[in-house]
Amino acid sequence: MTSNGAGRDSDLLRYLARQRFGPGERLPAIHDLAGELGLSTGKLREQLEVARQLGLVEVRPKTGIRASAYTFLPGVWVSLRLALALDPAYFYQFEALRNHVEEAFFDEAVRLLQPEDLRHLRSLVERAWERLRGDPIQIPHGEHRELHLTIYSRLENPFVRGLLEAYWEAYESVGLSVYADYGFMHDVWTYHEKLVDQILAGAFEVAHRTLVEHTGLVQYRPRLARPAGHAASSSKPRRGARE
Repeated sequence: MTSNGAGRDSDLLRYLARQRFGPGERLPAIHDLAGELGLSTGKLREQLEVARQLGLVEVRPKTGIRASAYTFLPGVWVSLRLALALDPAYFYQFEALRNHVEEAFFDEAVRLLQPEDLRHLRSLVERAWERLRGDPIQIPHGEHRELHLTIYSRLENPFVRGLLEAYWEAYESVGLSVYADYGFMHDVWTYHEKLVDQILAGAFEVAHRTLVEHTGLVQYRPRLARPAGHAASSSKPRRGARE
């Protein structure tokens, strides 16, 4: 990194990497930190906002500046949120990436699950069916998101977990969490129940095939609207994109 005008935007990030603050550890006050870094307080506040957007620090009036545990999600979501604002159909390309990541890490992930995780997966399926069979019918989106993330929750890979979390942020951002076609949701949860049963039985290879098998369900989802003036592009669902 250089120390010219553009490079000085990285002073605080370099400082955080060098100091290796633990999660929740308090940083010096803004005035002291600005002096240590040789920055004006105004410039430091700009850099603090970048660090906050990246999830590296928390800045609160009464508690000051505190370091946060590293997570990949905030940085991914900053960029992905802009992409979706430019064209919601970018979601399909990110979804294809997410699908490949889930498939690639599935076997490793399910072998790390603990008994309490397995019980939680079963309870999510039961809660989802209760919502779908209730009166009135409710969309089990929270259960949908939590089921997928629980499967990968024991992976000690912040990049995989952050990318998968970003997918669900995007899913909600483009409005798919409010889609209410009952037949579609019934098919989704039929597959999810089958998947969880296979995981609980330790039939991981079969479960992996089930994960891949339900890729055709996306064709029953509504298409995302493009901003006015956008021509059709390659940002469309790949064959076999799934939930």
